[in-house]
Amino acid sequence: MQAYLYTAFITLLTVALLFAVTFNVGRARGKYQIKAPAVLGHEMFERAYRIQLNTIENVLMFLPALWLYAIFIGDKGAGDSGMIWLLGRIWYAIAYQTNPAKRGYGFLISLLVIAGLWLGAAYGIYGAYLKA
Repeated sequence: MQAYLYTAFITLLTVALLFAVTFNVGRARGKYQIKAPAVLGHEMFERAYRIQLNTIENVLMFLPALWLYAIFIGDKGAGDSGMIWLLGRIWYAIAYQTNPAKRGYGFLISLLVIAGLWLGAAYGIYGAYLKA
């Protein structure tokens, strides 16, 4: 079954991104000797930790919007939008880790993609409601 191939692939890549940012936090914990449950101590660890939390927060909005868009509008558009979202989140993570002041564009890209997916899904749901 390949009904939502693109959306499913983006979902797998999103999980991979979550693994990567989680691994990065663990690596930073060891490197900067931040013992659990502490979340403060070294700036580079705190950056990695904030990247992880911000990514999780973003994923909570992204995945439902992605799947609703795929179901009510189309899989290909959801997949294309999801790839842009992933690139934005990777940009965000790299920028935040190297210079937090430069993370804004990656954040903006991912937020705009979520807004577009949400609006598209709302439009699709409304259209389906009118046909029902």
